[in-house]
Amino acid sequence: MAKKWTPQGWRAKPIRQVPEYPDAAALADVERRLAGFPPLVFAGEARRLQAALAQVAGGRAFLLQGGDCAESFAEFHPDNIRDTFRVLLQMAVVLTFGAACPVVKVGRLAGQFAKPRSADVETQGDVTLPSYRGDMVNGMEFSAHARNPDPERLERAYNQSASTLNLLRAFAQGGYADLHKVHQWNLGFVADSPQGERYRDLADRLGEALAFMEACGLTSETAPQIRETDFFTSHEALLLPYEEAMTRVDSTTGDWYDTSAHLLWVGDRTRQMDGAHVEFLRGIANPVAMKVGPTMDEDDLVRLIDVLNPADEAGRLTLIVRMGADDVERRLPPLVRAVKRQGRTVVWTCDPMHGNTVKSSNGYKTRHFDGILAEVRGFFAVHKAEGTHAGGVHIEMTGQDVTECVGGAQAITEAGLADRYHTHCDPRLNAEQALELAFLISEALKEERVSERGRSAAAS
Repeated sequence: MAKKWTPQGWRAKPIRQVPEYPDAAALADVERRLAGFPPLVFAGEARRLQAALAQVAGGRAFLLQGGDCAESFAEFHPDNIRDTFRVLLQMAVVLTFGAACPVVKVGRLAGQFAKPRSADVETQGDVTLPSYRGDMVNGMEFSAHARNPDPERLERAYNQSASTLNLLRAFAQGGYADLHKVHQWNLGFVADSPQGERYRDLADRLGEALAFMEACGLTSETAPQIRETDFFTSHEALLLPYEEAMTRVDSTTGDWYDTSAHLLWVGDRTRQMDGAHVEFLRGIANPVAMKVGPTMDEDDLVRLIDVLNPADEAGRLTLIVRMGADDVERRLPPLVRAVKRQGRTVVWTCDPMHGNTVKSSNGYKTRHFDGILAEVRGFFAVHKAEGTHAGGVHIEMTGQDVTECVGGAQAITEAGLADRYHTHCDPRLNAEQALELAFLISEALKEERVSERGRSAAAS
């Protein structure tokens, strides 16, 4: 799809946010082994995701992308995978009711093990060591042994991703996602909360609709869409030796696909036009995404769009906006106008997490729920004003009952952060906060739908 592109071409470009492996031969050996392993996802699945994202780009669907900030080896457990998947299903049901359109579900799962860092090293006292870059690179413990980048971790991440994907496919296609089970998806610690009550009311309404459909002959047996769902995976394409090893030629099209995930994105720190990460992503045929932060200007955005999506394919490119609550309504409009003016086809989605990270008075990295909500509202307001589609949301969340983000209906305080602060990197919304956000977005989508109907009626 791209001229003069090879999976290893990124190696000739300047690169940022990569670890320095002390043993290059050991890294090369792991890369060779990974290149011989089975793909984690398949080209046909990636094409199906792009078709779904094309519907989002056209304003006919909504993208829900969520999951862990950074997956860890220590927290790898089927219950954790199930609970995160379950909350995403709940959110999707809530959003579908609000938007009255399909919700494309993409997890930050089965590959999100590496994180960019603001500094290459960390100092504690008189000791300076490499920064923790995620379990795929090194260990969180502050010791020389743990912080030493270890290429064997790449293979462990592959194996954990394979197991996670196996379970996700079973949940999505094996009956767990059946809409008749919407009541069973309510997590215990959420069930007695205000969000749990709202969800139960919605589930009751859905149950009535399903009963009516059954009376009309539409059941789980006759309509697979009721008992199954499409669920896709994504992660930041940060460790390019791993991504290169997982890139294969599709036998049916001859195109290159990165088989480590259905969708890969480039971060705000690694989106340099002449950089290695953009070079790699421009040549794979997967749908790709790019973080768009407050330092992005209109000209660079349009140029990057043309590099990553030169044929202007619908669903090929998603722009993940991460401005911060205070900046989104000021910085986003010129970018939206530039893309609209140039006639480029993209999915616009909101990451309300990364621009709203602060340090609490007791030293915890946290995010205020009100700030997260404010950025989402600002994102919707901008697109409403510009006549474009607010196409999705990208959040860091978990199905666990953690206390990492302040506020929400639970009214988590800074003092309460220490109760269950488990993240290895950035703070995540817990299940109740994620569900609360879904209801708030659902209301915005409903307003957008009503406004659209009003405009259509006035035009006719």
